[in-house]
Amino acid sequence: MQKEKKEEIRRVVKYVLFSASAGLIQTLAFTLLNEIVRWPYWPCYLIALVLSVLWNFTLNRAFTFQSAANVPKAMLMVAGYYCVFTPLSTLWGTALTNAGWNEYIVLFGTMLVNLTTEFLFWRLVVYKNSINTNAIAKRRQAKEEAKLQEKTE
Repeated sequence: MQKEKKEEIRRVVKYVLFSASAGLIQTLAFTLLNEIVRWPYWPCYLIALVLSVLWNFTLNRAFTFQSAANVPKAMLMVAGYYCVFTPLSTLWGTALTNAGWNEYIVLFGTMLVNLTTEFLFWRLVVYKNSINTNAIAKRRQAKEEAKLQEKTE
């Protein structure tokens, strides 16, 4: 049980770190479109969100969840999550910025909501039955088994 708890904590830490890199991509894209192109909030947000989701999906699938699940199926499930999250977050973001809230406060608040709900969705729905099934996970498991066998000999 202790080993599983440590592994889950590592998974959360990896997810947060990879998501932070996706957040950086989202922030840079949003800033370029908001400050240089001077578009309204919603197209800046949507383009930046798509870029960060693609980055985040790729890294977290391979390294955090170490999943060998069917990529198109996993992407469709994530797309389903974003079919709900994107309109809602675009609406509340637009409403808040139209009410005078700073675009970056809205963006970072939305990113925190996304970080939490996306992890739960990916962990409990998308990769529920395929965590630690890719080649990276299998190599790690083989090394752990070899170490354990060395100790028993």
